[in-house]
Amino acid sequence: MPNIKSAKKRVLITATKTLQNKMFKTSLKTAIKKYDSALAAGDKTAAVETYKAAVKKIDRAVARGVLHKNNAARKKSQFTIKLNGLGV
Repeated sequence: MPNIKSAKKRVLITATKTLQNKMFKTSLKTAIKKYDSALAAGDKTAAVETYKAAVKKIDRAVARGVLHKNNAARKKSQFTIKLNGLGV
């Protein structure tokens, strides 16, 4: 446990940031699961909408430093391939 005032403040800030990152990761995973379920259902319109939402969340995750940019690029590429494989 820190004794210095600035160290105490850093502990509080770290806890807050950790919670924010956890919330963001959870919403990212939810968006990805919605996309996967739309693909499994074979619904093209829902898949396109959830694809856009998932890609937007992934891009925001890179901007926030939650995901590495190569990880995000790989995920987006996989999502696009799955969406194109669904057919018209």
